[in-house]
Amino acid sequence: MDQVSESEVDSNTTGGKRKAVTFRKTPLMSTYLLAFIVGELNCIETNNFRLPIRVFATPDKDIEHGRFSLELAAKTLDFYEKTFDNQFPLPKMDMVAIPDFSSGAMENWGLVTYRVVDVLFDPKTSGASAKERVAEVVQHELAHQWFGNLVTMDFWEGLWLNEGFATWMSWYSCNKFYPEWKVWQSYVTDTLQGALSLDSLRSSHPIEVPVKRADEINQIFDAISYSKGSCVLRMISKYLGEQTFMEGVRRYLKKHAYGNTKTEDLWAALSDASGKPVDKIMDIWTKNVGYPVVTVSEDTGSNTIKVKQNRFLRTADVQPEEDKTLFPVFLGLRTKEGVNENLTLSDREQELEVPDKGFFKLNADHSGLYRTLYSPSRLEKLGQAAKQGLLSVEDRAGMIADAGALASSGYGKTSGILSLVKSFNDEPEFVVWSEILSRISSIRSAWVFEPEPVRNAIKSFQRSLVSSKAHSKGWTFSPDEDHIQAQFKALLFGSAGLAGDEEIIEAAQDMFAKFKDGDRSAIHPNIRGSVYAIVLRNGGKEEYDAILNEYLTAKDADERNTALRSLGRVESDDLISRTLSLPLSDHVKGQDVYLPLGGLRNEARGIEALFDWVTNNWDAIEQKCPPGLSMLSSVVQLCTSGFTSEEQLKK
Repeated sequence: MDQVSESEVDSNTTGGKRKAVTFRKTPLMSTYLLAFIVGELNCIETNNFRLPIRVFATPDKDIEHGRFSLELAAKTLDFYEKTFDNQFPLPKMDMVAIPDFSSGAMENWGLVTYRVVDVLFDPKTSGASAKERVAEVVQHELAHQWFGNLVTMDFWEGLWLNEGFATWMSWYSCNKFYPEWKVWQSYVTDTLQGALSLDSLRSSHPIEVPVKRADEINQIFDAISYSKGSCVLRMISKYLGEQTFMEGVRRYLKKHAYGNTKTEDLWAALSDASGKPVDKIMDIWTKNVGYPVVTVSEDTGSNTIKVKQNRFLRTADVQPEEDKTLFPVFLGLRTKEGVNENLTLSDREQELEVPDKGFFKLNADHSGLYRTLYSPSRLEKLGQAAKQGLLSVEDRAGMIADAGALASSGYGKTSGILSLVKSFNDEPEFVVWSEILSRISSIRSAWVFEPEPVRNAIKSFQRSLVSSKAHSKGWTFSPDEDHIQAQFKALLFGSAGLAGDEEIIEAAQDMFAKFKDGDRSAIHPNIRGSVYAIVLRNGGKEEYDAILNEYLTAKDADERNTALRSLGRVESDDLISRTLSLPLSDHVKGQDVYLPLGGLRNEARGIEALFDWVTNNWDAIEQKCPPGLSMLSSVVQLCTSGFTSEEQLKK
């Protein structure tokens, strides 16, 4: 709340004078949303909203780097008020950049706190992906001012009501403000795949998970609550229609303002707005763990197909007792006639008629929460359909994601996914290429302990796939570079360079030499991380020292993070040891411990060194990353998930 008065008072503790500050009375609210910040801070303010909005940062930061977040917040609050038909109830909105912060951000009512990199943005030193990240985080936290703050979950098993909706709303609003970013396309390769990946583990949990002890709370701040929760909301918004869905949200907020709710309250509001039994459909998705793989079988003598659902586990060893849930699967059948959104698979198996078996595809635009398993011949036909323009960008990216996940789980062969991505050689869209290269990266990770000829073969395959396209796109950026094309160029440049493209390696080394000699404009922010990784992979101590110095001396948090993250891209034992000495040193903040670790998982020696490091330094790691915070689990995952064999698992 805003300040009402200041006065000087006597201090019983010191015998001197102290300043007493009185604040306006808060509305009815949960105590976890209350925050006070005391410190020396600089501030900028905008009047582009009916209430004052301010961004604060410590004096060592350039406060003007908060300008993008500031103006975005003004637009976002105005948009949310109109969308929800519900005014923001506080007299101001403050956003503060915190120098060392374990979370990405925290939605304290009217006083949102952020990591520096998630609220301050300098277009001169940060690239397109960083700008998109800042926009997503700011809009996520501002959505919480309604979902979470105005209406709060009854207890922690309802966390997804807060986080799932804020995640969905950040994508929804970002698409309204920046349609050229095409965020619903990247949703398929980002949020959806994150949810499907974690939820394919036997150790996953339902969206609504009972919380019995306080130390269990942090465990559910994961991709299930955030990503799967938002995917369920996207699925129901498609099922009801966007306008009907938002009308239900408005009724929910008005009915439960300044109160606590359970999931059933949201379903009731959506049912009331739509006239459909939302609770009966959606309870199955929120109260049960996992999701299905839908197997498509074809009868060559008719225009019918059979679809069958079974629980999907990435280990492909589902037991009968784990496969009892029958999900309501929205099939979204795409044919040449359009998309039929009225088909739902609610039983184990069902027969469907398709107008033309020459072309059909399930899960149009991949708004459904499931994998689809086609026969190799149907997958080949879908690859041809993609070339003919019959599939949307989301369809193409999602189809590759499904094929890759199913192949790695034993439902298909690696050769099948490699043949499929090879057929996309002429694909023009960034999001599809992002998924293609993600799947190749997964294969390279799975084969990291294989003999050198095998590793070189997949590396050569990656190079053959991306090099010509990377050269065609180039790696120079104009001041008004298209947002998507900037990320596309960066993706191809880094992928080709790390796959051994000599021309790109030489270009990276040339840029880095100029940068090291003092020309900070020599490396564009969009490819800074890739240039660092390429020169480290093909260099040694000299390059390492220069990038380490950049981490220690750069003023901008994004520049520092990029340098620290890149230091894991080394191969020699000496440099691996130097990188592993950083996380527990005073040079690295607790919030950034994980940054230098991720790159070490790209090579066998790095993976083995990570495991030795985490086992030999456990007490120190636990002290720097207390178990109550999520960072410890992230560190453990980074240090153990690179192993690929049963023998390594026994360690």
